[in-house]
Amino acid sequence: MYELAILARGGVLLTVWALAAGWPPGRLAARLRRDGWQRICRGAWAVPGKETDWRVRETALQLLRPQRVCRHGTAARLHRIEVLTVTGTGTEAGAGAGTGAGAGAGAGAEPGARAAPGSRASLLPEDVCLRRGLRVTTAARTAADLIRACGSREEAVVTADSALSRRVVEGVRRDPPVRYEELAAQLSVRRPGAPRARAWLRLADPAAGSPAETVARLRMADASLFPESQPPLRTPGGRSLRPDFLFRAAGLAVEVEGYAYHGTPRAHERDVARFNALQSCPEVRRVLRFTAREVFARPDRMTATVRSALGELGAAT
Repeated sequence: MYELAILARGGVLLTVWALAAGWPPGRLAARLRRDGWQRICRGAWAVPGKETDWRVRETALQLLRPQRVCRHGTAARLHRIEVLTVTGTGTEAGAGAGTGAGAGAGAGAEPGARAAPGSRASLLPEDVCLRRGLRVTTAARTAADLIRACGSREEAVVTADSALSRRVVEGVRRDPPVRYEELAAQLSVRRPGAPRARAWLRLADPAAGSPAETVARLRMADASLFPESQPPLRTPGGRSLRPDFLFRAAGLAVEVEGYAYHGTPRAHERDVARFNALQSCPEVRRVLRFTAREVFARPDRMTATVRSALGELGAAT
């Protein structure tokens, strides 16, 4: 009989592999428990000491069912597409946050998954790709599925902005996973929720740098405030900067700080230096800063503060 660790793939052992290698069923279970193997699901175990996170569990499920495809929230995490969700403690954003793993054709969804009506139709071969070792819906199909399933404009546009923009997600700088034309083509297919999703897609802005920026832009538009997003500026010393928003005529810059704001002393120093540099730009007369929590929880106060500053700057000209 082969040693169990030799039979594992990617830190995952299927019971059927061990049985095929000659391990008796009764002896196998006892050996696995004695050696500290962790049961992932029925028929699959993780090597001792391996963290059994969502990715390991999905690896095991795909080994058990080779036709299984990651969809919805799990696919979003694999493509590093951020989504917005409202929880009992407020609004949160993250890669695939708040939406559970989608299942492949014929398989049930993971607990917590919210799929668009009709989204369990059979996938076309071109809708599936390999991502970080797992079979997954393409970034375009993933974003389209999520947008059709969204319950609010904010959720939909956050997903669209993230899919279309270049940004840092979970500490990884990535290029846009999707081109606008690809996403528009996916949403042109007649599926439940598609007409509403197409209307939401028109609100997307690939210049957005974070979910909080997306929500801030939408809330300002609701208040008839229409700044430029991420305009290129240059300090007198030649440094290039892009404020989150700029009301150019008034010289008002607006910055939205994400949840990772001031995560380390070095990050804090960089942010202070950037803030000071931004104020030196010839186009900027004043800078307003808002936290993501303020944007999500008190948008009316944010827009009132912006409007008041615009009025003051206008009166001073």
